This record gives sequence, C-alpha cells and structure tokens, in this order.
Amino acid sequence: MAVSDEQIAFVRDLFSSLPALTTRKMFGGLGIYSEGTIFAIIGPEERLLIKAKGKLAEDLAAEGCEQWSYAGKSGTPSRMPYWTLPDSALDDPEEASAWARRSLRETA
Repeated sequence: MAVSDEQIAFVRDLFSSLPALTTRKMFGGLGIYSEGTIFAIIGPEERLLIKAKGKLAEDLAAEGCEQWSYAGKSGTPSRMPYWTLPDSALDDPEEASAWARRSLRETA
C-alpha cells in the first residue's frame, strides 16, 4: 500500500482546523500530526485511524468504531491503540477535528 496524494489532501482538509498539521509517510501508511504529536494514521486497508485509549476508546466503541488489530506471529490477535472514526466524521471536518482534539488531549 502506498498513500496517495489524494489521501493526503483528504486528511489535510479533514483536519485543517488543527494547529501545525503535518503528515509523514511511514511503513506504507501515513502518520498525521498536530504540533509534532501523532494523533492519527492511515493504516492497514487504507483506513483512517485515530489514536485512542480509556474513555475516548470507549466512546469510539459506543459509536460502532473498530479497533485496529492484527494476528501476531503466534496467531494471537494484537490490538493497537488506534480506532476508526465514526462514518459521520469522515464527511464533517468539525466532527473529525473534535475527535482529533480529544485524542491529542487524552493520549499525549
């Protein structure tokens, strides 16, 4: 998987209200940062995933969002601290940025 220019433009538009927004290609995906702190990625299956733990992860789960997991070498699922965003946030920069601000506050 290689992140496209269109995907980068989408992320920049979606989170444009965040300060000092930057992106960095890595491991075939994309790291998404605000003021140098990573808060989201484009990861496996080209999905946009936001960093979450604790109450934020619980709230995302309640919205029907999925946590990123993969089968480790032993076949046991490994869960990563990244979650999909609610579908409604993918079309709403204000909502997406609200989730991102929570991620920055609650996972830093």
